[in-house]
Amino acid sequence: MQKSILCFLVLVTAAVWSWDPALDTARNVDYLSDWEKDVIFEMNKVRTDPVRYANEVLKPLLSIYRGKIAHWPDQIPIETYEGARALNELIRELEARTTRLAPLRPSKGMSRAADDHARDQGRTGGLGHDGSDRSTPFQRMNRYGAWQGTAGENIEYGSSNGAQSVIFLLIDDGVRDRGHRKNILNPRFLVAGVATGSHPVYDTVTVTTFATGYQERSD
Repeated sequence: MQKSILCFLVLVTAAVWSWDPALDTARNVDYLSDWEKDVIFEMNKVRTDPVRYANEVLKPLLSIYRGKIAHWPDQIPIETYEGARALNELIRELEARTTRLAPLRPSKGMSRAADDHARDQGRTGGLGHDGSDRSTPFQRMNRYGAWQGTAGENIEYGSSNGAQSVIFLLIDDGVRDRGHRKNILNPRFLVAGVATGSHPVYDTVTVTTFATGYQERSD
């Protein structure tokens, strides 16, 4: 068995979703991989239509649980902490939402900051938000511009694609205050950066940075 490891800092989709350029805001940028673009697209789906996302994407996933083991198709079974309880909680939360959030816009500088951390942890095998150089997410974001308003960072380890990475973070299995979920659904976050890479312990690492606004550095 393997566990998907999640890390948050407070400040294979189950259904076919029609492509919408208003939601797929990162598809035409040249600094993100397809995986990274899919992360932003997936977050925008749940932000802009939470009820539909609960019904079309999340409810079908209830069938993959056998107790605390999640049997994702064509993948090694994942041992969870809570079983389907966290997923059911997420579904109820999304179904109760009456407002839709603005889609996230991609940021090159914020993606570079995320990439710095993904590369660092890919080299060191580290976990968490502090870099091996003791940098914080906020300091890394300010290397390439200046974040504005409020900011945060999600980190996920062990997913197989961008959509699954977002789903893991939304479910937030084993995280008491659901901090990853809160970041994705935070109405104050309007821009995001994403980077994914290899990890020597958990195979993959995906870092997502968030902010209300971001002033890109001109160089």
